[in-house]
Amino acid sequence: MPMESVAQLLKDEGLLAMDEAGLGEIKIDRRPYLEGAGARIYRRSLYLRDKILYFIASVDGKKSLCFASEKSFKSELEGSAVRVGGIHLFVGELSKENAESLHKLFPFTAPVSLRDRTTTIGCGDRLGLATPGHIRAALPYDVSPVLAQQSIRELTLTKRDFRGVVADVTFLVFQEGFERGYGADGDHLKTLKDIDVALEAKMPMITLDLTEVMRPQPASWSPAQIDAEFERLDEGQALLDRYADRTFRLGGSTIVFDRTEVKRCALMYSRALDFSRDVDRHLKGQRPNGYDLEISIDETTTPTLPSHHLFIASELERRGVSVNSLAPRFIGEFQKGIDYIGDVSEFERQFVVHCDIARAYGGYKISIHSGSDKFSVYPAIGAHTGMRLHLKTAGTSWLVAVEVIAQANPALFRKMLAKAFDYFPEAAKLYHVTTDLGAIRSAAEVPDGRLEEFVSEPNSRQLLHITYGGLLNDPEIREEFFGTLRRFEELHYDAVQRHLDKHIALLGAPRLKGAARR
Repeated sequence: MPMESVAQLLKDEGLLAMDEAGLGEIKIDRRPYLEGAGARIYRRSLYLRDKILYFIASVDGKKSLCFASEKSFKSELEGSAVRVGGIHLFVGELSKENAESLHKLFPFTAPVSLRDRTTTIGCGDRLGLATPGHIRAALPYDVSPVLAQQSIRELTLTKRDFRGVVADVTFLVFQEGFERGYGADGDHLKTLKDIDVALEAKMPMITLDLTEVMRPQPASWSPAQIDAEFERLDEGQALLDRYADRTFRLGGSTIVFDRTEVKRCALMYSRALDFSRDVDRHLKGQRPNGYDLEISIDETTTPTLPSHHLFIASELERRGVSVNSLAPRFIGEFQKGIDYIGDVSEFERQFVVHCDIARAYGGYKISIHSGSDKFSVYPAIGAHTGMRLHLKTAGTSWLVAVEVIAQANPALFRKMLAKAFDYFPEAAKLYHVTTDLGAIRSAAEVPDGRLEEFVSEPNSRQLLHITYGGLLNDPEIREEFFGTLRRFEELHYDAVQRHLDKHIALLGAPRLKGAARR
């Protein structure tokens, strides 16, 4: 990085002569950066500590973490230090190691537990570029973003790791000067080994996916099969005493258990509930100062019955599991990247019962998985949870990036759309979608100015949504894709902000007093 251009910009703007108040005035300017001498300094990243100025700068699209001062200083971070025109300047790579060092210098750049926050928004970013848009969308509202969020599947497909995901967010949080606190979610983890990898990367939120320890088979067993298998359970009679032939009145909802349903629940969930207890104890030992455990039971083929949700919630409470949020599988279809499929009125009727259960058993947040773009049900979700919820989004930010490519680099978008058809068969094995490839128009029929329509139409939207792994690793696409987003950085941020803002606003999140969009 040509350090001379950064040093010249510092001189031209008089930044090293300013105090905290002067820098504060610069940081509230609506423009995102200062430019000159071939360099760019991100306004909101300007911080002064002991006469050393800290900031993010870029030259020719390459960003670096910079320290500058008129006096000599030492830095333990990885990078290079020179004296240019009377300015002592340190330039560090945006590396995993430097991210961890930045956490110590500026603690607000490290993820934290959001257990005490009422409304949390999961902002999965498969690219490591969208965080400023997520932050800007969250700023006007009383919500807390989980800015670092990835599953093992996403890491595998994008060839990233948890430390890298946290590092990418760390530097962008610093770039935006976002000091309200953010979460980091090791998403859909199934083993203690994977959980430990996420914890080592400083991810305080663990979404525990119970798919592999639940037993779905008893859901379709006959009463005779249920009775025979139930006899083998050591605590069978105690469970019957707690639930059988009892009526549970929760808020405005009433749930009644018969003996067969109690037995069915025990057979389906007892092993998973014991595993949840073991994981919770492990998390207490690893992060005694705070963690956010989410229990995921949504990766099933059938909706979570209210009686089953109650059984799970009650038994988790009895085992002393510190549940921060729980994700049932709701009726209807929560498919990737498109609106809710189903009867909205019936969804709302059943959703109320799930909310009553959550309030009765510890007041945990209801978590909405595959929550991106479910605009038709957001008002009901926000109203009936009282905004005590976690909304998990992921692929929608990737789709926003694809839409920006359609606007800024039509030729690249056409190439991506064509290749997506090749990658679809393998991708469809990993995601539940009902995409009709035959219904997608030929791109040859669509002029450049209307290519973004492919990101709006449900079938082509899902096609582009789930093929991200193949597209991001395609050597004919990857470099140009990331290069385009970096060249059109603010266009990308603005698009992400507008799209996520629509999610938050439709939920009914309260705006912060005096909050203004940046």
